[in-house]
Formats: sequence, C-alpha cells, structure tokens
Amino acid sequence: MSNQRKLKITWVKSAIGYKKNQKATIAALGFHKLGQVIEQVDNPQIRGMVFTVRHLVKCEEVG
Repeated sequence: MSNQRKLKITWVKSAIGYKKNQKATIAALGFHKLGQVIEQVDNPQIRGMVFTVRHLVKCEEVG
C-alpha cells in the first residue's frame, strides 16, 4: 500500500464568501485550519474534490 501515489494538499485561501458545496469539499478533504497541509491518496475522487476548490488550495504530487 505504500507504493500508492499521494497528493500533498495545502489550504491557502479562506472559503468565506464561497458556495456551501466548496466549504463542504474543504471539510471533506480533511481540513480544519487555514494553512493546514494534508496528504491524500491520489485517486479520481480526490482529484475531483481538489478541482472543485482549486482556487482555495495548492496541490502537488508526492512519490
């Protein structure tokens, strides 16, 4: 399982003033605080969530 690719996602912009679904997506990704960095498995579901909030997060691939 350690051979799976991961995404390093950083929450860089507040979700205040954006739609409810975008705030829910931030929470579903696992973010709690602005500036937080999380790692998620690289799969189509997570990629779609990142695409939904691409203006609020920074994403990079990790081994």
